[in-house]
Amino acid sequence: MSGQRSRPASRDEAQGTVHIVGAGLAGLSAGLALAGRGRPVVLYEAGPAAGGRCRSYFDRELGCRIDNGNHLILAGNHAAIAYLEAIGARATMHGPDRALFPFFDLATNERWVLRPNRGRLPWWVLLPGRRVPGTRLGEYLTLARLLRAPREASVREVIGSGPLARRLLEPLAVSALNARPEVGSAWLFGRVLSESLARGGSAAVTLTPRIGLSESFIDPALARLVSGGAQIHFSRRVTGIEIAQDRVTALIIAGEKVPLGRGDSVVLAVPAPVAKTLLPQLTVPDAFEAILNVHFRTRAEPGPAGFMALIGGLTEWVFVKPEVVSVTVSAAERVIDEPAESLAAAIWPEVCRALDLAGPLPPVRVVKEKRATFAATPAQERRRPDARWGVRTGLANLVLAGDWTATGLPATIEGAIRSGSHAAEMLLAQTDG
Repeated sequence: MSGQRSRPASRDEAQGTVHIVGAGLAGLSAGLALAGRGRPVVLYEAGPAAGGRCRSYFDRELGCRIDNGNHLILAGNHAAIAYLEAIGARATMHGPDRALFPFFDLATNERWVLRPNRGRLPWWVLLPGRRVPGTRLGEYLTLARLLRAPREASVREVIGSGPLARRLLEPLAVSALNARPEVGSAWLFGRVLSESLARGGSAAVTLTPRIGLSESFIDPALARLVSGGAQIHFSRRVTGIEIAQDRVTALIIAGEKVPLGRGDSVVLAVPAPVAKTLLPQLTVPDAFEAILNVHFRTRAEPGPAGFMALIGGLTEWVFVKPEVVSVTVSAAERVIDEPAESLAAAIWPEVCRALDLAGPLPPVRVVKEKRATFAATPAQERRRPDARWGVRTGLANLVLAGDWTATGLPATIEGAIRSGSHAAEMLLAQTDG
């Protein structure tokens, strides 16, 4: 392919169909933005359901509906909030009316709740009773260093190994980056903090689904797309892309060509390895990290936030939902190959201590995602392509979307939604201009 920029679309081409490959949050976000501007949208999803890693399903072993992973968003996640409002699902999310982060240290049995004040000026760090137990005021300068972290630094290099690092920054970094502090990007972690805690507690208020991820993020989006005339095809895997004269001219699905008209465009919103298969010349992240989720069929008091961070054990975050207690272990390469029975048996006593539960191991589902997200390291950050990849290579009718593209954030709900919106904006700018 040449590096020459293709000509802008003519007015006759401006209303061409947009073919979106992938029905995760990035693809849905792009589809909503494009359909909202009157563009015809056709969406292809390789699997039988939309949502990717952000979805719910009925688990026969547990006999109830569960989320395939545990996710929350923050009030400062403006793209995610706007997405929920656009699909009429903002009311399906709930949470405390202020920023609350409960912690439990398994080694010392200490409990505390991080309660940053609402405003940007972090006066809460001046009050010993508001600080993380065992930390000194001077340690909180680390937060400022993270906001200015160089791109090549690891989280460990910036935060050190003091009480604040162990009891606050490490748990937050591991969950945000899905990478251990020794290798995780301090720059990416700083970007997360800059859009949350650095803006004050009002930007760090947490929101979780009242029912499930699909009920909040996926089902309302699909309904909105269908009502707007979009065509959605499940179990339709795109296995090839044909290119001629610096344009995508056809998609290959089940051995058949789906031709594209001159005014048609493509949003490629698939995982990084799939994008690399379809476009071999594309540079994408090629190292990945695992996530372990363990769902126990039991009931517990949700507490003030509905979740809790655990320190000093295998369990990292516990989410209390209507019918299940769900545990997440991020950057789980160290344990992902252990037997499910052993993992559940090791985690259940930690959950009991944190939530004041008792009794034998309840029905449990262990979900292992060995390639859950790209590894959020400085080296992998350099491999993330800009959403304008297609434009810069002359493929004026193709743009990228996905949390693995250069969103300025790690692999998060906010990053995925933001990438889809940006991809839509790119296409609209080409045709509207």
